[in-house]
Amino acid sequence: MKPVWVLMCAIGVVGSNSLVLSPIAADVAGAFEGKAASDVMQASAVYGGTTAMSALFLAPRADQIGLKRALILALVILVAALTASALAPSLVVLTLAQGVAGIGAGLALPATYGLAADVAPKGQESATLGKVLTGWTLSLVAGVSFAAVLADMLHWRSVFILMTLMSGGLIVLIWKMRVAERPATAIISPFRAFRVPGLLPVLLAVVAFMSAFYGLYAYLGAHITTELGYSTGVAGFAALTYGVGFGVVAPLDRLIDRFGATKAAPIVFAALLLVYLLMASLAGQGVAIFVVCLLWGAVNHLGLNILVGQLTALSPSQRGAILGIYSATTYVAMFVGTAAFRPVFEAQGFAVAAILSAVCIAPALVGALWALRRSRGTTVPAAE
Repeated sequence: MKPVWVLMCAIGVVGSNSLVLSPIAADVAGAFEGKAASDVMQASAVYGGTTAMSALFLAPRADQIGLKRALILALVILVAALTASALAPSLVVLTLAQGVAGIGAGLALPATYGLAADVAPKGQESATLGKVLTGWTLSLVAGVSFAAVLADMLHWRSVFILMTLMSGGLIVLIWKMRVAERPATAIISPFRAFRVPGLLPVLLAVVAFMSAFYGLYAYLGAHITTELGYSTGVAGFAALTYGVGFGVVAPLDRLIDRFGATKAAPIVFAALLLVYLLMASLAGQGVAIFVVCLLWGAVNHLGLNILVGQLTALSPSQRGAILGIYSATTYVAMFVGTAAFRPVFEAQGFAVAAILSAVCIAPALVGALWALRRSRGTTVPAAE
């Protein structure tokens, strides 16, 4: 199997575990006396917290031991955690197991993104990264949807057993994968990596991008079921259409390679801002909201490609540390965005929350325009 497809599957497995508890929470709760679905989701919160901490403090070690070895180690941790999740005799054990899974995920995501840059043919970095990012589509379309079906047909524990087997298979494939090893570097403090020129502006764009997404996505299902009156199954279709949009736009990633991330970023962020405004205007329209979710997934794919691509290019020797900071920032933005959007959604509704997402994207758009202006200002004298 080609390295890019192996890495895509790695993202798919990690992403599936991060999203899988939501659709099967009621089934899991039924296995533990006196527990509710909301109690089960505490395991997801613990997973998010340990993922952020692992990405921040463990990912820099990937630069020392090598990204390939780091990814194998991360998957070994994930196999152990998923096995414990499948066999958990109590919710406490399941929660602890998911916390360990977060440690593996926090190391796996930066290592996978970094390896995508290492295996990419020269001049095709964005296209290669785009294929790897399609792993999130696998987790949304196949992971989340199939997990619910599998839990109904067999048992919720079978979901974790399947992910354990997939993670074990990936260890073998990655072990056989040929990757040009970069020279080992000393362990770099994650805080020292903040000094890398150009990192902070991209991280600010990440905060804006992720807060806008997670803040609105968290309440999309509630809006569809409570405000529009659709069933939970129909609400799940919104995630499916988002995932499809995220995946089908992958062929356009080559345009980012062709024109450059600096030129593409203002267009993509402007389009994303318009998508959020469109979602606000069509919030009360049942069918239209699913069409917008398709567009949302497509534009988000391009935006994520630009952000991760910019980060991987900043400093190859500190790629693990930088992408660790990125992953930690993503999970912090998920927490902050979800918390900040809740009072807005409850008081003003989904349409106003969508407008808030557009406001969040505005700083990223301004920053992209400023970077484009600076790049043109520096290239003109060089041409003369």
